[in-house]
Amino acid sequence: MRPSSSQRSQSRLPNLGSLWMLVAALGFAIMGALVKIGAQKFSAAELVFYRSLFGLVSIWLFILMQKLPLATPYLGKHMTRALMGFAALVLFFYAIAHLPLATAITLNYTSPLFLAVLMPLFLHEKPRKILLMALAIGFIGVSLLLKPTIDQDSWFAGLMGLLSGVGAALAYVHVKQLGQVNEPDWRTVFYFTLVSTIGAGLWMLFDSFQKITWQDLLILCGLGLSATIAQLAMTRAYRTGDTLVVASLAYVTILLASLLGIFLWGEHLSADAWLAIGLIILSGMISIRSAQPAQEDRQ
Repeated sequence: MRPSSSQRSQSRLPNLGSLWMLVAALGFAIMGALVKIGAQKFSAAELVFYRSLFGLVSIWLFILMQKLPLATPYLGKHMTRALMGFAALVLFFYAIAHLPLATAITLNYTSPLFLAVLMPLFLHEKPRKILLMALAIGFIGVSLLLKPTIDQDSWFAGLMGLLSGVGAALAYVHVKQLGQVNEPDWRTVFYFTLVSTIGAGLWMLFDSFQKITWQDLLILCGLGLSATIAQLAMTRAYRTGDTLVVASLAYVTILLASLLGIFLWGEHLSADAWLAIGLIILSGMISIRSAQPAQEDRQ
């Protein structure tokens, strides 16, 4: 029996959750640019602290206004996700401060490649071969972007950026698991920002502390706002969308970061870099189209 038009429309709805990653991609690209600007004065510890504190205050006000409960039977899983996310964030900000923006973000967004390996182990999912092919295309694009930018003087920052991708993948697995037990987005983001604020605050006790001016406040508030919006959108994308589709769409952040580099710092991309960006976008398009038939078949 052929499904009705309304049933076919409903079968496509889960894919809309993946599109939240496009909102997250824009937010993360803006966040990266502001981190790059802020790193000229502030340490990585300070930037992580201000980014996390803004998110914590924002989500806390939302929780108070809505009178939402923070109690959860999955507190341990929230803490594990938060610690992994905090570690990945520290490594990511360090890489942004010491590498070109597009390179640092590219290294962090190797997380989908690690997700493809981790998902069968943690989530009992069986990724489709065509999605793995899309990720392989994306990896080729990532490699082309890295080739002209990593030299001997920045290998440590490059390694930190790559490790941030591993940490992000582990954090995203836990985001997906929390979504499977119907934990709301706001609660996941709250515990992440809480742990990150405390962790970065303790780190600052053993690091430098710069006085904040009014000009700095604008940058730090923009950093916190863009990061919070991106975090909420990313959390919803992984909770409601197809994990590998969302992971592929995350590559769009690299394109946006490259464009910001052109407009803000006059960076000019080589032909290889544009080819790499094209391959990365292609991988996302393939994954989106290939996911639709699979979801329709399960109806």
